[in-house]
Amino acid sequence: MKKQPPRLESAEVVIPGVLKLRFRDGYEGVVDLRPLIDRKNVFAYLDRPENFARFTVSEYGHSIGWVSDRGEEIDLSADNLRQKAESQAQLHKLVANSRW
Repeated sequence: MKKQPPRLESAEVVIPGVLKLRFRDGYEGVVDLRPLIDRKNVFAYLDRPENFARFTVSEYGHSIGWVSDRGEEIDLSADNLRQKAESQAQLHKLVANSRW
């Protein structure tokens, strides 16, 4: 049986640049997009908290997206967001369990 690709159910802003995501398979995670936003270019639009908060989840949960004031579309796929959320959760777990 082929594994279904991740699909977003909902997303909410935790703090500017960070989203809490809920996927249709029940997985919930937090993804920190601040390093991506810090790259600037098209992501510079997301540096302002009011802009970051204006995202939408696509109709079928394939992505989240923003449209800049200049009409530029910024999309992040559900696959990419799931991978980032899982990787960041693993990193936090490693740090919490490490002995300094």
